[in-house]
Amino acid sequence: MIDPLYAASGFCVGILVGMTGVGGGSLMTPLLILVFGIHPATAVGTDLLYAAATKTVGSLVHGFARSIEWTVVRRLATGSVPATVITLTILSFVKVQSETARMLVTVVLCGALLMTAIALIFRGTIVRLYRDRVPALDARKTAIVTVLVGAVLGVLVSVSSIGAGAVGVIALIILYPQLPMARIVGSDIAHAVPLTLVAGAGHWIIGAVDWHIMGSLLTGSLPGIVLGSYVAVRVPERALRLTLAATLVLVAGKLAHDQIGNSSLLMTAFTRRAPN
Repeated sequence: MIDPLYAASGFCVGILVGMTGVGGGSLMTPLLILVFGIHPATAVGTDLLYAAATKTVGSLVHGFARSIEWTVVRRLATGSVPATVITLTILSFVKVQSETARMLVTVVLCGALLMTAIALIFRGTIVRLYRDRVPALDARKTAIVTVLVGAVLGVLVSVSSIGAGAVGVIALIILYPQLPMARIVGSDIAHAVPLTLVAGAGHWIIGAVDWHIMGSLLTGSLPGIVLGSYVAVRVPERALRLTLAATLVLVAGKLAHDQIGNSSLLMTAFTRRAPN
């Protein structure tokens, strides 16, 4: 059965993703945690497989439009897939529904949200400062750095489901200034497919995926993305990016506040139980 609340949430997030191009993890994972009370580890795992499905649709569109640089995709995946496997192997030794897992995912999630917000607001400034201060890399160094960027994205996405969108795009703009924006976005989306699929499968294996929620989210998000893409050309891009960035900062603050509150309650309870 499709849950209408989850479907409606997927529809709203799909619209925003279609309008801004930022990955749904930045929006969907916090929504599942804060609004629906889903455990952070389950929210991340469910969102990863949800993202794999939506990114597959996006990559097919870019593939038909020939706007994917497959060499860049291979380099990113060379770093991200092994990093994802290693990260998930480490996570498998932690009980996914434990308080330790909750704290770990929440801390990384807050950091990834803030990174995404900074990337959205200061994208042009970051790229300009880098190009002014750092000499252009040769082809070999560019390939190595791309693999390293993929590894960082693999860790971030595996723990928080965030990072492959705005952060990945900025890295590609810096490393491949000769590529048109359409090919950078297409390559980033195409790379997100194996990354989120491997990460999502790993979370499924360790028991952190809710298939019912994922199906309901997809029911709403796919038409939402289509509608958002249609509306995007009619709304100023800068206003959209600033609004989304402000939302992500507020969400990160709320997650951090809740985690600090939970930690304080646990500490108080532990102290009261402790012998005098």
